[in-house]
Order: sequence, then structure tokens, then C-alpha cells
Amino acid sequence: MRRSHTYSPQTLDAARVLGLRIAEGRRRRRWTQAELCERAGVSKATLRNAERGEPTVAVGVMFELATLVGVELYGLPPRDLRDLAARESDRLALLPAHVYPRQVSVDDNF
Repeated sequence: MRRSHTYSPQTLDAARVLGLRIAEGRRRRRWTQAELCERAGVSKATLRNAERGEPTVAVGVMFELATLVGVELYGLPPRDLRDLAARESDRLALLPAHVYPRQVSVDDNF
């Protein structure tokens, strides 16, 4: 049985924007849904859900569709994404590798 998940409004908006940009990119290239499906290796149902911005479409599928139709991810040209990933990795290396729950002190002085 599949569990339902509630998404925040910001998540839904971001997925919708990416889906709309994918649909726009496909139409600018004058590709049919079938053509993009073949290039991406996805079903028509998956593409329809992606273009509608359904948050259940795998992030890798969304990014691949966006890349195929020329959507700039994170507002950067494709050649700059590798540099961004390296910078983010460097930033993450500055933070602790493990995060532990905060210790809560109990005030039993009553």
C-alpha cells in the first residue's frame, strides 16, 4: 500500500515551475510528447505528470527532462553546474560529518 505524503506549498510551487519550464522547453523545440518520452526513456504518463509538476516524479527524471529541453537548472548554464556542485561539496565539508540530537536538560527542581 502506498503511503500518501503531504508537501509544503513551496515544494509544490517549485515542482510546478519546473514542470511548466519543461513543457515550455519541449514546445519551443517543437517536440511532441512522444519524442521527448523517447529521448528521456520515460512513459507518456510520467511526462504528463512531470509537466504538471507532480512532486511524485523522481527528481532525476525531472532534471533529465529539463536538461533535454534546455532548462537552466539553478539559474545556471549547464557548464557551471559542475563548479556549483564542487563549491557545495566544499561548503558541506566544513560542517560536522554527524549531527546528534541536542541534549535536553530536565528541570526536576519542583
